[in-house]
Amino acid sequence: MAGIIGSRARPAIMGIEPYVPGKPIEEVQREFGLKDVVKLASNENPLGPSPKVQEVLVKAAANLHRYPDGGAVILRRALAEYHGVPEAGVLVGNGSDELIKLIAESFVEPGDEVIVPSPSFSEYWFATQVMAGRTVPVSLDESFQYDPERILKAVTPRTKLMYLCTPNNPTGTYIPEKALTDLVRRVPEHVLVVLDEAYHEYVEAEDYGRGLSLIREGAHVVVLRTFSKLYALAALRVGYALADPDVIQLINRVREPFNVNAVAQAAAVAALGDEEHRRKSFEVNRAGKRQLYEGLEALGCRCVPTEANFILVEVPHSSTAVFEGLLRRGVIVRDGAAFGLPRYLRISIGTEAENARLLEEMAEVFRTWDARPAGLAD
Repeated sequence: MAGIIGSRARPAIMGIEPYVPGKPIEEVQREFGLKDVVKLASNENPLGPSPKVQEVLVKAAANLHRYPDGGAVILRRALAEYHGVPEAGVLVGNGSDELIKLIAESFVEPGDEVIVPSPSFSEYWFATQVMAGRTVPVSLDESFQYDPERILKAVTPRTKLMYLCTPNNPTGTYIPEKALTDLVRRVPEHVLVVLDEAYHEYVEAEDYGRGLSLIREGAHVVVLRTFSKLYALAALRVGYALADPDVIQLINRVREPFNVNAVAQAAAVAALGDEEHRRKSFEVNRAGKRQLYEGLEALGCRCVPTEANFILVEVPHSSTAVFEGLLRRGVIVRDGAAFGLPRYLRISIGTEAENARLLEEMAEVFRTWDARPAGLAD
């Protein structure tokens, strides 16, 4: 095997570290002997899927012997109608992750440059590396905001793609409408801008910039959205891209047939049609955000203002130490060290009870450390 790996494997993939997911609830229960575990690590909707979705899932189970619609026609039609775009301008994928990879496969040649915000979603790096491209990270500013001038300075003749995640994961920060419009209009024609709007349904800011209006203006933009967050279909993996039909047709050339399963397609259509569940999910997140802001700041933490369903939190101890302390007490969060932020945690916004449990357990973790001799808290 060593000879095969050394002589046959593509060099570009050797620098890729396999994705390490967070611990599932069952593993934490088993490892620490816990019965009640709260997961606030993966930016999931704590309400679960719409009742309409659950009804559809039962019906869809009777047809599992049939292949799914390879063109996702019904779902694409529903999305086109919902957004007021042509069906040809919609592409459905196995989560946004697959769409990011399809975009890389469509545009990135070895040595091409891809601009990515830093810190941000790791899939941008992964897809670029798979295609032997070169990621060009552009740091957010000291407040975790985008700096348009810094981004534009990173563009070169080798730049093929520019990713802008807004609201950004893991920071929750966003690009205002005027700044986004000005930035996209100044990007050279040879660069395709990919706006990842996975969390856009949670945005409260009135000046938030949405990419759909830019597509309608004819800008060279692809907008990515997902059913994993507000729609609570994370386990089914459904994402979609909106763009000029010519761009969608090009990306569709590298899409695998039957890439989104039939159950997922049916569930997504049902979720899209449940306005009440969307509204309730938004309201629970808005209330939970304020609950966590107040509680975390009372514990001496600093919250980065967010427009998503998670909060980046600066803690008074090492993030890994806090993460592990919470884990032992049955609360799963995301260690900021994974994003290169060793003093931060990314905490998903849960139900009122889940948020209260987090605050209670974090207070206990901090209280234990505060009782230790100086120098041992971390």
